[in-house]
Amino acid sequence: MEFDEDKIDEAALALLYLTLHDEFRAWKQMDWEVTNRLFDKGLIYDPKGKVKSVCFTDEGLKKSEELFKKLFAK
Repeated sequence: MEFDEDKIDEAALALLYLTLHDEFRAWKQMDWEVTNRLFDKGLIYDPKGKVKSVCFTDEGLKKSEELFKKLFAK
């Protein structure tokens, strides 16, 4: 089966919003390929390193919240 990586990235970004803390950090629980693509798209800062969370860019935080509401809000 082929996957639409953009749809996967949108869902991952929305799920990162679920773990939002300290205003712009989210727990790093995604596949590394996904977080690397989100970084390449300018939605999070570089995910590489030993830190257990990633930081959203301003654009990434806004889009993450929008996608979270779109995909999961009642």
